[in-house]
Amino acid sequence: MESIHTYLIEGNADAVQARFATLEPAQLDPGDVVVRVQYASVNYKDALAATGRNRIIRRFPCVGGIDAAGTVESSDSPRFKPGDAVIVHSHGFGMSHHGGYATRARVPADWVNHIPPGLSVLDAITIGVAGYTAALAVDLMERNGLAPGRGRVLVNGATGGVASIAIDMLAQRGYEVVAVTSKPAQAQYLTELGASAVIAADTLTAGTRPLEKAQWAGAVDSLGGEPLAALTRTMDKDGVIASIGNAAGHELVTTVMPFILRGVRLIGVNSDNDPALREHLWQRMAGDLHPRHLARIAQVHPFEALPGVIDDVINGKNRGRAVIQIDPAR
Repeated sequence: MESIHTYLIEGNADAVQARFATLEPAQLDPGDVVVRVQYASVNYKDALAATGRNRIIRRFPCVGGIDAAGTVESSDSPRFKPGDAVIVHSHGFGMSHHGGYATRARVPADWVNHIPPGLSVLDAITIGVAGYTAALAVDLMERNGLAPGRGRVLVNGATGGVASIAIDMLAQRGYEVVAVTSKPAQAQYLTELGASAVIAADTLTAGTRPLEKAQWAGAVDSLGGEPLAALTRTMDKDGVIASIGNAAGHELVTTVMPFILRGVRLIGVNSDNDPALREHLWQRMAGDLHPRHLARIAQVHPFEALPGVIDDVINGKNRGRAVIQIDPAR
């Protein structure tokens, strides 16, 4: 195996720097499967890690990138063979284990999934860990009573990667989706993904009573903080909220009233799942949860543009999914 071109995050908990660097194969972390990486993506967590704005990286140095897609180069696992198209994400990938910003990745087999028929490698990384999280949120909400026809489903932080794919998935499943954004100029993009209405983010937090007017059968929340607290107050009876992020804060100040008087269900979403659940969700994403607008959602950039893309993501200047083409030869 030739030398590996990477984007390496170095430093400590107090000071972080990231740079392009070369590693030798022996410097890769242990694992059952070696993947030749074709694409990775830039998630908000990746941007936090690379800029040191949050304590995302659990060891230094670490190759960044919490998801990657490509083909198997070699495998000690009977589940995978050379040439298989695969995607890697979650667990410690890109945080405590060298991640996807590299021309090669070596990982445990349980972190790897075959890309199902009907999805290309580019489709798979456009979905990526963000879309996987969205699919898990939908799956969990449906297991807790959400169904098309029961009422409107709100998605906040709507232009972000997880939210964009959640809107697409929910709309094609037959849900009436309301997108919430602080970027009114992106309303057309959101309606093209399937949102039936787009509302301003500052309307979400209106009112401070323990219970406000019931409006939503379901909600996908990527913000946390006061926007999530406001959702608890405005859910329909037996409404379901999937909590997937904390861009607006990690604290939640609310009352028990929505839970004991309306039966509101607040569900945490964590993507570090066992192989059976991962396979179930990837099959759904190639089937009934297959996003219809992946080409619209993906913004593809060359590997050398990664630092600038990270800056855009951390400063909220991106839309949809920022995809990095790691190996242009493939």
